[in-house]
Amino acid sequence: MEVTGMLTGAKLLGHVGFPTTEVLGPDATEDEIQNLIDRHKLIFIKPLFRGGVGKKGKAGLIGKASDLKTALAEKERLYFAEHRHGNVIAKANGITFEAGVPAEHEVYFAITDDSRFRAPTMTLTHRGGVDIEELEKHEIASVPFDALTGLKAFVVANALTDINAPREIISPLVQHLPKLWELMHHYGMTTLELNPIRMRPGRDGRLTPVACDFKCGFDRDDARVARLGLPDYLFASDISAFEQEVNRLRTHQGQSDVFVINDKGTILAPTFGGGANSLVTEVLGDAAIISSDFGGNPPYEKMKAVASICYRHFLAQTNVLFIIGGKSNNTDILETFRGMGDALREHFSAHGPTPLYVVVGRGGPNLVRGMGNLADTLDSLGLPYRFFGFDSAISEVVNYAKKVDLWMRDGGRAEIARHLGITEAA
Repeated sequence: MEVTGMLTGAKLLGHVGFPTTEVLGPDATEDEIQNLIDRHKLIFIKPLFRGGVGKKGKAGLIGKASDLKTALAEKERLYFAEHRHGNVIAKANGITFEAGVPAEHEVYFAITDDSRFRAPTMTLTHRGGVDIEELEKHEIASVPFDALTGLKAFVVANALTDINAPREIISPLVQHLPKLWELMHHYGMTTLELNPIRMRPGRDGRLTPVACDFKCGFDRDDARVARLGLPDYLFASDISAFEQEVNRLRTHQGQSDVFVINDKGTILAPTFGGGANSLVTEVLGDAAIISSDFGGNPPYEKMKAVASICYRHFLAQTNVLFIIGGKSNNTDILETFRGMGDALREHFSAHGPTPLYVVVGRGGPNLVRGMGNLADTLDSLGLPYRFFGFDSAISEVVNYAKKVDLWMRDGGRAEIARHLGITEAA
């Protein structure tokens, strides 16, 4: 879940006193824009996208102006701009006006969990303002640190010395960068990135690091996120009704991370566990409708509500209902399967049957009872199914689901429709 841009970023950085460029939102008046230009001479106009959208500058989606007329023209151009990055198309809804920061030095800084070190890791370079992938390895410091002690000043100082950073930027960065770990740790973030941090000279010649772009990700099931009071719409990567409905269930126990991959896919895969989700999403490819993680031991009511939303939006187009996850430690399989089965029964009762093949791969507490309950439900609905236990490799189960999807496309869907007494497949 990503939040990007300085409109929200400046407010978050303000919690720890990290300097930021001055920012006005899309509701700024012409007088406010003119005052910003008068004080800073140059301003940048950037579109507001939901989620993380990269390479806006290379796509010509960052405007600049030194007079009001140009600023308003750029506002008109960028307010509803569309941007394609890879296979993702994003549409802006608003803009920001950001003060230009004169500087000779630009810095890239990020903190995230690194699986190589199994610890939070700082990535730092004094050659910021570009894609970090374009830099040589010797120009980048990647340093793990202890989460209990936090990001200490000496860790920053040693990293900057190792990459031969200019001496004049070391002291200001050592003073300010450790604050960013406080922001990340105290408010439930999983990643934090500033690029660029521009080193603005003061009247005495001393440099001050100023954040000019912001990106962060949150673990929204961490209660500390609520301290920020951020509105839910910031976390939606799109304005789809499906994602908005699922997001409303975050007040309950259990996770409800979901993203629509392909709204014309044919495999509906409610997934339990982040590792399973990564594998399932990668292997299913375009056949997958959603990417999801519904783990965290959701209660019956939560699981039934989530399943009902999934069925209402996507079951009519689904060939395979693929319920998949690893061997859980604490998720009650009976409760989750009972909720999903009851939701399916109610959906059939309200909307009529639809041709469907159910594939399940799961492990954990009450597995046998859960599978027995779900099997009874599917038998009563007349649906074919195949269950795999904890001793089955997830990769093999995913490949089986793909084969079933191909069979459904090659006549299996029509065969199930005839068995259900449906004259025409949905």
